[in-house]
Amino acid sequence: MPRLGMGTFRLQGAELVFQCVEAALAHGYRSFDTAAVYGNEAAIGQALGALLPLHGLARSDVFLTTKLGPRDQGKAEAEAACLRSLEQLACGYLDLYLIHWPGTQGKPQGDKGNRERRWESWRALEQMHHAGHLRAIGVSNYTLGHLQELLAHCRVPPAVLQVEFHPELPQRELWDFCQQHGIHLQAYASLGCGQLLGRAEVGRVAERQGRTPAQVLLRWALHQGVGVIPKSVSPTRLAENAQLWGWDLSPEDMAELGAMDCSRHYCWDPSGVT
Repeated sequence: MPRLGMGTFRLQGAELVFQCVEAALAHGYRSFDTAAVYGNEAAIGQALGALLPLHGLARSDVFLTTKLGPRDQGKAEAEAACLRSLEQLACGYLDLYLIHWPGTQGKPQGDKGNRERRWESWRALEQMHHAGHLRAIGVSNYTLGHLQELLAHCRVPPAVLQVEFHPELPQRELWDFCQQHGIHLQAYASLGCGQLLGRAEVGRVAERQGRTPAQVLLRWALHQGVGVIPKSVSPTRLAENAQLWGWDLSPEDMAELGAMDCSRHYCWDPSGVT
């Protein structure tokens, strides 16, 4: 699994998707992250189908991730949703399939049925994994409690946990747990939905390193072994976001960024999901 991938949240329209995927491939991206709820699986599949041969690449050269929509929790529902994603992406198999959210769309966060429905979904993912449709399976937006519950009952442990992760939300306890149990942590919202780009601490580190604030925030995650999936519709920023190798943050840089921890979510907080 490449440590750098291209995120596609809110990337809409076949032409824009094609342009972004083309730029990403040209700048060395070999991992693409989407989800059923993003509504762009078909466009991404079409773009990859057309562009991979032009770049001398095969399906096996890219890592493709998508996610189960919260409305599709449950064994039969999850299996049907997974097959729909495979059809939309026209990719033969998925490298990684995640349960997107621990709750169920249309149900209260405190609904006691959430636990049973996500467990039934995981059973469906395990079966699809054994059948060869899914190379790896994992979860997104799970808390420590959700993860512990899953590991207590699963036959196939999650390979990946994808969560909001940045200097203001470093999720130390969750990071430690994943390290101990061989679960790869992958960050989304690495830039704090853009809010962290103007932070003074990030700016000082960027100036010392001669890098952009975005590069600093992405490298901060990579420094800790956490994968990143930044998104952008700008070819220039796609290129900049890929320039994360051959340099690193100093202990001073890491300490300054680490002091920003305030447990702030810019996206969704799953802690209330039963």
